[in-house]
Amino acid sequence: MRVLLVDDEQLALDRLRVFFGDIEDVEVVGEARDGDSAIRLIEDLRPDLVILDIQMPGRNGLRTASDIAVEPRPEVVFVTAHEHYAPDAFDLEAADYILKPVRFDRLRVATERARKRRQLHDLAARADRLEAEMQGLRDGQAATARPDPEIWVPERHGQRRVPIESIDWIEAARDYVLLHTELRSHMLRATMAMLEEKLAGTPLIRVHRSAFVRPSRVTEIRHEGRTMSLILADGTSVQVGPSYVEAVEQALGV
Repeated sequence: MRVLLVDDEQLALDRLRVFFGDIEDVEVVGEARDGDSAIRLIEDLRPDLVILDIQMPGRNGLRTASDIAVEPRPEVVFVTAHEHYAPDAFDLEAADYILKPVRFDRLRVATERARKRRQLHDLAARADRLEAEMQGLRDGQAATARPDPEIWVPERHGQRRVPIESIDWIEAARDYVLLHTELRSHMLRATMAMLEEKLAGTPLIRVHRSAFVRPSRVTEIRHEGRTMSLILADGTSVQVGPSYVEAVEQALGV
């Protein structure tokens, strides 16, 4: 995967380049310090992924992303120190949104999510045809079928339906929560208590005061002293709160 780094701070660019040196099958093809340069490099280099800082002088990251005109569009992962930009970022179909300081594990997960989205891009037309073929069957079943549990996430021009069955894990992000699916994350202004009530009876379980996890996505349990962490299929590490350990072990059958 060919990656373009965009940030007005050289230290941030250096940190990203070092991190990408430890992520397999990734090549950093260029760097930009502002939005205008980023647009030119995107047109010249045609990267697969753009790591894009939001706060930059002149054309900021959000405007830069909206002005990308090349096809196919590169995937975009936004990085910023401020979570209040997130709703606008997700309106632009960002693959992910990472709060600074960027952690290696979050960057790697975001990169893998962008890689999967890129790979699936070529299958979109086939999926659309299949959707049309299945629509008749769904229409016939609509009267008796029970709708899937879902969470509606506000977006700039309306709301997006996020099936609960598509959510791998959820984390608190200050005044928001991030709903992480295989291909993207969604941001919702909600409390964990509200989500706990909404998710009652679903496979997602609370593992920490700031996290829910789908047990089927857990591939490893790690113990470091008295701390337990769950490793998910995409490599994400989620810490288990002390008061949740017993319930987590029971849910995982260990």
